[in-house]
Amino acid sequence: MSDSFQDALSGLADIVGDKHVIASGADQEPYVVDWRGRYHGRAVAVVKPGSTAEVAAVVKYCAARQLAIVPQGGNTGMCGAATPDDRAGNVVIRLDRMRAVRDVSPLANTITVEAGCILAEVQNAARSVDRYFPLSLGAEGSCQIGGNISTNAGGTAVLRYGPTRDLVLGLEVVLPDGRVFNGLRALRKDNTGYALKQLFIGAEGTLGIVTAAVLKLFAPPRSSALALLKLQGVEQALEVMQRLRGVVGDRLGSLEIMSRSQIEAIAETVPHVTIPFELTTPWYLIVELTDTLAGVDLNEPLATVLAEAMEAGLTDDVILASSLAQAKAIWAVRHSVSEGNKRSGYVVSHDSVVPLERQAAFVANVEARIKAAVPHARVVMHGHIGDGNLHVIALIDRAHCQDPAATAALVAEINEIVDDETAAQGGAISAEHGIGITNRGRLARVTDPLDIELMRDIKQLLDPNGLMNPGKIFTVGGARR
Repeated sequence: MSDSFQDALSGLADIVGDKHVIASGADQEPYVVDWRGRYHGRAVAVVKPGSTAEVAAVVKYCAARQLAIVPQGGNTGMCGAATPDDRAGNVVIRLDRMRAVRDVSPLANTITVEAGCILAEVQNAARSVDRYFPLSLGAEGSCQIGGNISTNAGGTAVLRYGPTRDLVLGLEVVLPDGRVFNGLRALRKDNTGYALKQLFIGAEGTLGIVTAAVLKLFAPPRSSALALLKLQGVEQALEVMQRLRGVVGDRLGSLEIMSRSQIEAIAETVPHVTIPFELTTPWYLIVELTDTLAGVDLNEPLATVLAEAMEAGLTDDVILASSLAQAKAIWAVRHSVSEGNKRSGYVVSHDSVVPLERQAAFVANVEARIKAAVPHARVVMHGHIGDGNLHVIALIDRAHCQDPAATAALVAEINEIVDDETAAQGGAISAEHGIGITNRGRLARVTDPLDIELMRDIKQLLDPNGLMNPGKIFTVGGARR
């Protein structure tokens, strides 16, 4: 290690304490490799500040020495947005120590938390005052709320409550020069100029480090009903959704679809998950209704709509969950898709969102084109069909991925197919996973040049030296030179 980097370690330790600076290569491993093992970087140090003031001091210290800063939450992302590159001067900033719940207000229906809080901890804190924080996803036991905000996480409750962007009232953010943006206000209405907080939601840590947030809470669901539908196609799922919305309205909380091939991948590779139904059709739809009133019988309207759907030939079979255990078993399948895919082969994952009316055409076209171009690819799909977000995944046997150059070419070919079909249907290439490293080339290829120019202008304004999470969304930090 050079003398300058050794000095940097000492300076960072002076700010946060020796035990909160990780310099050893072996000890750094969990922080310099992404969740999928796709990207491997390196860092001068992994630093764990314990307060907003310490985050600001670390950022100011790094900025003065032109050290690149890589904010990292729970490191559960799908696009490498929290992984350092291989340059020598990276400093990874983790907020694990900043896990305080600063305030919970049942009156205002808000919770104020530090960015290192695990998502499940936020859910539990809300539950302790008889409130509900609706953001829910497979990694909720390990992902951090700061990362959820920085990636504008989606999850299974978007249909009713919206993505993370819709759940944030206020933010506290350390800017790339160490100044602190204090927008930590719990106001439902605030029309005083630009909504600056929105710049940082979904920015993937390229404009600053979220250190705390005021989040919306809701009355908890006290009644629920869940069903699994067996379908022949996506068209039937959309028709069922339309009928449900006409009858139950906002009680339709979740609508999740999985292809048979997706469930088979889980059955083959995730032994602790049991598939609690027979695989007899190409598609499977989870429908969940919820109500904030206790004792409301939601099974009756759900059963009525689904019986009519069956009579209309929209579904081959319906399984109404008769117990909480059965409902959990069905949800366990849905929450195991990432684990099952990771274990099934080399994953070429996509996060497309297309208008509801065009989802069926998108699914048919993209699957046919991938299979024609890459016959050995196993195409699986799952997604939040009610908000237009379908994940198209090509699973490639790792035997076909021994040559890095050939693998990159294969991935590029599949990506181009999915992106072209997404654009043809009037969609976008990322609904909830973000851009990171994985999708930055795709973003440049399919996005309006003016959009890119405006994003670069914002990056240049806030981070003129390109030190904040460089190489994410844009190459080389993305700032104009």
